[in-house]
Amino acid sequence: MLAGELYVATDPQLTAERVRARRLLRTYNQSTEDELTLRESLLAELLGKVGAGTWIEPPFLCDYGEHIRLGERVFMNFQCVILDCNPVTIGDDVSFGPGVQVYAATHPLDPDERIKGPELGRPVTIGSKVWIGGGSIICPGVTIGEGSTIGAGSVVTRDIPPYVFAAGNPCRVIRNLSPPPGGSR
Repeated sequence: MLAGELYVATDPQLTAERVRARRLLRTYNQSTEDELTLRESLLAELLGKVGAGTWIEPPFLCDYGEHIRLGERVFMNFQCVILDCNPVTIGDDVSFGPGVQVYAATHPLDPDERIKGPELGRPVTIGSKVWIGGGSIICPGVTIGEGSTIGAGSVVTRDIPPYVFAAGNPCRVIRNLSPPPGGSR
């Protein structure tokens, strides 16, 4: 699965890993605003990496959790979904609007192969200082470059370069954004 090869999602080990994630997510999503320590410990147990200052508004959903790596000061608004059957890496200072969906999961295009049940996964990478507008969908195998902004409702099917504003379905570069003098901010 993590190698990007066909896999069967009903494999007992994968099923057990998803059940574990569902249990942790159920507790996280039912927690209250004053249970910050509980939320932090649940995210630390669920996710592969959680940077300092990260905040995920419940409800949040994912497949496995352990393949998600979050940088520092990541913010995800309500109802975000990450299908992490392959690594999903999110840099520092990244913000998601409500209802953002990140899909590392995909399926064979050949219908005869697809009906047999195997699935595929491709990694997703979101650079630091990226803003993703509400309701956007990030498709498998996509990389979004540092400092870029994705407009609300976009469907990102291809890589997005650094420091651009991109939007639409399919998402395309609308204009360049100026990187700060001397490189990164």
